[in-house]
Amino acid sequence: MRLNNVDQFRMSIKIQNLIAKYFTRQASLSELDQLSKWIDDPANKEEFKKFVKINHVIDLNVKKFRAEGSKKQLLQFIEREKRAHKMRKVRNIVRYAAVILMILGIGYLFQNKVIDNGSDTLVPKTETPAEIVNSIQTGTDKAILTLEDGTSIDLEKGKTIQTKNIKSNGEELVYDSSNKITTEIAYNYLTIPRGGQFHIKLADGTLVWLNSDSQLKYPVAFVEGKTRIVELVYGEAYFEVSPSTEHLGARFRVLNVSQEIEVLGTEFNVKAYKDETNIYTTLVEGMVTISTATSTQVLKPNEQSKLDLKNNTISINPTNVGQEIAWRKGIFSFKGKSLQEIAMVLSRWYDVDIAFSTPDLKYVKFNGVLKKEEAIEEILNSILTTNSIKAYEIKNKKIIIK
Repeated sequence: MRLNNVDQFRMSIKIQNLIAKYFTRQASLSELDQLSKWIDDPANKEEFKKFVKINHVIDLNVKKFRAEGSKKQLLQFIEREKRAHKMRKVRNIVRYAAVILMILGIGYLFQNKVIDNGSDTLVPKTETPAEIVNSIQTGTDKAILTLEDGTSIDLEKGKTIQTKNIKSNGEELVYDSSNKITTEIAYNYLTIPRGGQFHIKLADGTLVWLNSDSQLKYPVAFVEGKTRIVELVYGEAYFEVSPSTEHLGARFRVLNVSQEIEVLGTEFNVKAYKDETNIYTTLVEGMVTISTATSTQVLKPNEQSKLDLKNNTISINPTNVGQEIAWRKGIFSFKGKSLQEIAMVLSRWYDVDIAFSTPDLKYVKFNGVLKKEEAIEEILNSILTTNSIKAYEIKNKKIIIK
């Protein structure tokens, strides 16, 4: 049946919306089916090429399409997304099935079968569905609290902890602000493992968000009127410092093995991972001074300092603050990042090891804004929109980018 001009216009708008929904990861399985059928219809070839030509420069988490290869590539990407949809449904079914089977006391699951885990490999029947589904978990709220006497307490979502001076609901650790130091300062450590994140409110009211693979050392209570000192031993942390005016003018310092940050009351982000050769400090508001063994620099809002640990030099440049602190809001902001940089971020959040089949792939650039709550397969499928990336393979907790 031939469509009139109005119907053609409506269909064109609908398909454009479906393509946009696909690239922003909002399309349902039925919408993906509808989109793939439309693209695969030879009658729509010119319409599709026209859409790509007009819209290929729009940042929708996509690469720049090649005019001739775009149709085939997009169809492949849609198929991957459809498989991801189905895998999410299978995950839920398998989770519930595993629980039921455990309750019934069944000792052997899926005898004489293998289970496709959605990667390039088949999972042997010796593994249980729960192990298969949870082999690569999305990061969550968890941490290890080390008290002054050396006692360690696991903090995790859904687990409540309360002592004389602290309490935790599994997502946040809060120290008693009325606790005053009468003797020697006692220090606690909060360690965030790979695959974790946590939020802490210090005794002075300062808020700190800690990213995966990070550790913070801090006093259980501060001496009123004295400089408040904490140490970011390693990792990444976002600080919202309680103003000095509320603490008799006491300044706030963040120490690291290579630099010291001094503030009066401000918000800033520090990234100082053990496996990186640079320390980045990003100022959101207020003013801070950054000192090393050889120099002191003043940082202003919307600026970022880069301390090169190889030659101990500091450079300061304007930066996109929103992109730098997006992790705190549950977002990966990969604007112009190399796959090597992205792999380091994903390794910490999903607690996996990522390798490349060829060294050149490390330097491929990717543009995308993705949610940290997404499964690793969904993240990888988005990265596959890069021209140079053909596939990925998951083996246990190791990912190979090809």
